[in-house]
Amino acid sequence: MAFREYKIGARLFGVALGGSMLITLYFPTVNMTSVAATEIGLRKGLSFGRVSGFSYQDPFLQGKNMPKTVVLKKDPSTGAPIDPPLYAYVYEPGIPMPGAVQHPRTLGPGVEQLSVEKGRITEATSAAGAVFVVAHEDYGTHHAAGGEHPTEILHESLSGEEPSAYIEDATATRGWTPAQVLATAGDANTMYVGSGKNMFIREGCWWCHTLLPEETQDWQAFGVPPRLGDFNDESPTAFGSDRKAPDLLHVGSRNSSKEWMMMHFFNPRLVQPHSIMPRFDYLWGKVDANGKPIDFAGWRKEFKEYQEGKRIYPPDIPQYASNSDIRYLIDFVLNLK
Repeated sequence: MAFREYKIGARLFGVALGGSMLITLYFPTVNMTSVAATEIGLRKGLSFGRVSGFSYQDPFLQGKNMPKTVVLKKDPSTGAPIDPPLYAYVYEPGIPMPGAVQHPRTLGPGVEQLSVEKGRITEATSAAGAVFVVAHEDYGTHHAAGGEHPTEILHESLSGEEPSAYIEDATATRGWTPAQVLATAGDANTMYVGSGKNMFIREGCWWCHTLLPEETQDWQAFGVPPRLGDFNDESPTAFGSDRKAPDLLHVGSRNSSKEWMMMHFFNPRLVQPHSIMPRFDYLWGKVDANGKPIDFAGWRKEFKEYQEGKRIYPPDIPQYASNSDIRYLIDFVLNLK
């Protein structure tokens, strides 16, 4: 075969590959930005950060350089009580801003305008850090009062029974700083949801579990399937590849027990004797919450005695350290509601 045929084949392959990438990557973003982000989508994007999984900010998937989710029970500036408690998403200086802040267009019609005009998200910078919250307002009412003319589509999608959720940069609107918010919330009310999603991806949880209930009998067992606007600012979605275990999209609503999750991850046979899930005890690290070395070999010996009926009760699970990988993963799983 002449060299000319090789060149033609190579060019055709390049066109085919480029076309498939265009269909796979670009076209979905066009559809996505035409749909307004839901409140679920906003909260997921803010808690997960700019990108989950392998990235230049966390090349070894250790959960570094990710935002923190906190529960505020009082105003960080005034000390006034906040009732009901408010979820805030803290981006400390140096942490990349979420995709919705860098590219507000991904929020979709209406939500983008509210987030930029009222939420002032374009004022947030990675160098200074920022604190974000999810606020609510009827987009149609807001723009009509301001003398502008929202489109018919925006009225239909955003000025219905429920007000539209949008992102508010609380650093710009309320003067809250990342350090101030973290100090007010305290470690007990701080969740490493973004770091936990990195653990979920790194440990291959998505290989057996899905984050996508189907529109079948899944509704009864795993909760309602997600809507398109639930993923506007999530990258990647981690839907999963093939379900070999329960769907986890709403697992935090079905089971909110941290103690149960600790037993399940340390050794799944503690809660389900015939479970095929591998144990993830190594995510505890070398020391427990008190800084004492964890005797994994001793624990497994005692657990084997329990399985053989030589012990009445199984051995206790070590309390994990505050900076352990398992804390990140459990925070992520319990946040799936």
